[in-house]
Amino acid sequence: MNSILIGIPSVFSYAIASFFIIKELINRSEQHRLSVRAAWLGATLHAAYLMLIFQQHEGFNFSFFNTAALVAFFIVLLLLFAAIDKPVEKLGIALFPLAAIMLGLDMIFPEKTHRMTTHNWQMGFHILSSIVAFSLLNIAAIQAALLAIQDQQLRSHHPKRLILALPPLQAMETLLFQMIGTGLFFLSASLISGFIFIEDLFAQHLVHKTVLSISAWIIFSGLLLGRLRYGWRGDTAIRWTLTGFILLLLAYFGSKLVLELILKKI
Repeated sequence: MNSILIGIPSVFSYAIASFFIIKELINRSEQHRLSVRAAWLGATLHAAYLMLIFQQHEGFNFSFFNTAALVAFFIVLLLLFAAIDKPVEKLGIALFPLAAIMLGLDMIFPEKTHRMTTHNWQMGFHILSSIVAFSLLNIAAIQAALLAIQDQQLRSHHPKRLILALPPLQAMETLLFQMIGTGLFFLSASLISGFIFIEDLFAQHLVHKTVLSISAWIIFSGLLLGRLRYGWRGDTAIRWTLTGFILLLLAYFGSKLVLELILKKI
């Protein structure tokens, strides 16, 4: 079966979910189940697309766009699970279009297959914990950006409808730190498993990823410690969250972007 026949409906489902969120914001309605259902349909089709790619390549293709599509799927999936008991579905206004774009780019620009050289449960655990950590901290970064906009507009006394639809500022901060704490747990698992299972994390092709990931871990750990000991919040929390995520983004995708798409060396 052609993977595009599954991928295109997934992209449209994400677009419909985004449309429903925008409609809810304009009409100030609370019927968010429509957007969530459309997003679940998109995620289900997204998963089927990735499984079909896995079968076609006899293993996962770790090329740039295919990896980005996999990470986007995990981001959406984690957001949808979080939305079951937390008011975070409005974050989909940024994350659902992102998933649609990553999936669309993977279909438009099929790349040379990049398979793993080592297939074992240890490497699988390391990769899975890395992806979950990145996905959770990506959601936290989007939430931090919205928190910054929310804080600025509330101070100016001219809040927009998106901001009015978000949970109260204090609830947003609580959710932010919950996401960071969970993401840090998986990032710690990723780093520990990397040191245990990968022969040399400081080899030439891995050193930048290792250093940037450790730097991000230090920043997120410092933020949580500052929250516990000194009550850090607001602008401090936002700056630390975005800085840590940028480091993690560079660690996970920076070299891949340069080598595969710019230098064409892989």
